[in-house]
Amino acid sequence: MKNKTIYGTKEWASRNENLIKGCSHDCRYCYAKSMIIQHKNNTKENWKIEIVNQDKLKKGFRKYNGMIMFPSSHDITPEHLNECVTFLYYILKPGNNVLIVSKPHFNCIKEICDYFNQYKDKILFRFTIGSSDSKILNFWEPNAPDFEERLESLKYAFNAGYQTSISCEPMLDDKIDQVITQVSPYVTETIWLGKPNKLNERLSMNGFKNDQLTMGEAQRLKLLFSDEYILELYDRHKNNPKIMWKDSIKKVVLMNKLQLKSQNIIVIKRI
Repeated sequence: MKNKTIYGTKEWASRNENLIKGCSHDCRYCYAKSMIIQHKNNTKENWKIEIVNQDKLKKGFRKYNGMIMFPSSHDITPEHLNECVTFLYYILKPGNNVLIVSKPHFNCIKEICDYFNQYKDKILFRFTIGSSDSKILNFWEPNAPDFEERLESLKYAFNAGYQTSISCEPMLDDKIDQVITQVSPYVTETIWLGKPNKLNERLSMNGFKNDQLTMGEAQRLKLLFSDEYILELYDRHKNNPKIMWKDSIKKVVLMNKLQLKSQNIIVIKRI
C-alpha cells in the first residue's frame, strides 16, 4: 500500500480549530477567504468583519493525539484577543499540544505568553513572515503587522522560553534569505518555505480579477519563483536542519531530480 502524500496544514497538525468567521487582516491571497466565498458562506466585502462563534466558547475539549493547530482560517487579532485566549485555555487544559499560527500582533503574543506560562511546554508558535520588507507585507497583507512587529513578537516568545517556528509560505519576494537570517537566532524549531499556491485563482475569487496592480504583482511573483530560483534556494539551504520545504518546492526539486536521472540514463545508453 502506497503512503499518502501529506500536504497543507496536515504537515503541521493532525487537527485544526477555529473560533472566528472572517479575518480583519484581509490578506489579498487568503485561501480561507477564497474557499468561503466559493462555497457562498460569506462575501469578499464582509470577510474582514470578524464574527466570533459563541457556541465554540461553550465547547468542551478532550485530550487528542497529535498537535492541534489554532487558528487555521483566521488570525488572533486585538479585537477578539480575550475570546481567543479563553478558547486556547479550553484546548490546553486537557493536556493538548497546540500549534499557534499567526501573523503576530505583539500585544496579542505578549498576552498569550504571559497568560499561558504554565502550559509553555504544550505550545509551539509559528509566525508567518513572507518578506522582511514591510511595504511588501502591507501590500499583500494590508491589515496585518509589519515585519518589525512580527520579529519583536518572535523575540518575545523565544525569550519567554516558548518553542518557536516560522512559516515563509507564501514567500512574497525573492529575498527570503534576509528573513531566514534575521529570524534564525530566535527559532527553536523550523522555518518552512513555500511558494504562493493557486495565486491567480485565489486572487480572482477574492475580488481582484480586474485589479491590474494586484494581478500584475501576482505575475511578477510567478516570474520571480522560477524553477531555477527555487533550485538555487534549495541548494543554499538544503543542509540547514531548521529549513523545511512545503509541497510547492518539493515538487520542483523532485521534478529536477527525475529530469537529471532521465538524462543520465540516456547518456549511459548512448555510451
